[in-house]
Amino acid sequence: MKAHLLHADQDFDLRRPLPWNEEALVRDLSLNTLFTAMARGDAFVLGVTRKVILLGFDNDLATIRYRQNVLQDCLNHPAVVRRLYAVAGEAMEQQKKHYLGSLDRYPDWALRYSIELMQAFLGFLRTLRKIADSHADKFVSEGWTGFYAILKRELDDEYFAGVRYHLEQLRFRRGALLSAELGTGNKGDHYVLRKPIYQKETWLTRLLALIRRFTQQPLFTQQPPIYSFTLHPRDEAGARALAELRDRGIGLVANALLQATEHVRDFFGMLRTELAFYVGCVNLHEALDRKGVSMCLPAPVAAGERRLSLQGLSNACLALSMDQRVVGNDADADRQALVIVTGANTGGKSVFLQSVGLAQLMMQCGMFVPARSYCSSLHDGIFTHYKREEDTGMKSGKLDEELSRMSEIVEHITSYPMILFNESFAATNEREGSEIARQIISALLTRQVKIVCVTHLYELARGFCEGNTGNVLFLRADRQADGARTFKLVEGEPLRTSFGEDLYNSIFGSEAGHRGTDTPAAAA
Repeated sequence: MKAHLLHADQDFDLRRPLPWNEEALVRDLSLNTLFTAMARGDAFVLGVTRKVILLGFDNDLATIRYRQNVLQDCLNHPAVVRRLYAVAGEAMEQQKKHYLGSLDRYPDWALRYSIELMQAFLGFLRTLRKIADSHADKFVSEGWTGFYAILKRELDDEYFAGVRYHLEQLRFRRGALLSAELGTGNKGDHYVLRKPIYQKETWLTRLLALIRRFTQQPLFTQQPPIYSFTLHPRDEAGARALAELRDRGIGLVANALLQATEHVRDFFGMLRTELAFYVGCVNLHEALDRKGVSMCLPAPVAAGERRLSLQGLSNACLALSMDQRVVGNDADADRQALVIVTGANTGGKSVFLQSVGLAQLMMQCGMFVPARSYCSSLHDGIFTHYKREEDTGMKSGKLDEELSRMSEIVEHITSYPMILFNESFAATNEREGSEIARQIISALLTRQVKIVCVTHLYELARGFCEGNTGNVLFLRADRQADGARTFKLVEGEPLRTSFGEDLYNSIFGSEAGHRGTDTPAAAA
């Protein structure tokens, strides 16, 4: 049996390595906040959601839409999904109680282990069947209808009766019936486990057996002679020899039952893994809904189409960490390769940049996004180049460190990447930083790279503005006349000032600000 809730035709591979820039993505996009909200204290959900989200770059359109449909069913019936996840988790915990370890090479131990574990699994399989009988008609997605159809088809009453019968037979309560042949040197060969034929015992058969016991004479028909022997209680060597004979006979059936048990265990393990992602999605959806965040299932389009349009896009991680409602933003960057965001300090530029990265990751792994609408091309990699603060671990200057990280990104560049720049190359003077950034961005644009860039480098922004042929979108952080920030981004050409004086005055007061310089260049 296969769950196939993350892929239509294959299991999700938890062993796949994470992207090389995993650490940078987690840090720059504040992904740990997202993972924590999805896990809600469940370490297994935390590990699975981290993997599924960070490995979303390999998903095609069909996979994303398949997961979106499965997710919609999960959001409509969260209690059923959580119940299924709990059953799968309990089954895996039960497996830990029946640890076999290295004893699997002993047929008798392997057989006992498999019988006990399969007996426990039967109870959980029956629970899954009951859930399918009660709730299957409420789910409409291809993934869920296929899953429930498998449960109903393969876990019918005949299956449970057959498994119980075979498990009882394999306990060998009346001993194991074996046959063998004499091989070379009169050694036993071709050991075969035989199915015993038990005669149903009645009052008549018991009476005849009693008469035969005392008379030592066969009754009614001549019975074939039966040859037997009895071991002395202290004959340890004989006991070991018989045990070895028994192991030879039951070896094949013990191995077959062990494989069947492991198959059922793997089914529960994969079911738990795939449901963990959807449980995480339900947890996050409920948390964002309590914050009043708008959410939608995004519209992915094929890679290379240069699509990026959004309405009411919020930063999920910021919303989770704040008490008040966060501000959403609109933008239409369809068929535009470069988005440059400028404007007032503390105006929401970096928050917007992060929200785009988060939404892209969420979309590509099949999740909802915190927006009224979101449409974007698929990207086979997201790369972040954020300003870093100096620390004692740096072996060179900040500019050298930024260039080194940029070189590493170029070495790992993919066919359809998205790169997020956040105040990059500001470690040197504006003219030099602008020129370095201009050359790097221009080279990336020739490779059809989608770029969203937040910058305070006016010369950089002005240069792209003057040479704009319609492939660059300029957004500016809104600032009201009194200096108040709305945290909304509007389309607008870059200004020479970032209004740093507003921030200075908010800390030290307006009078202190008048005593200092009030030139636009200084504020920038």
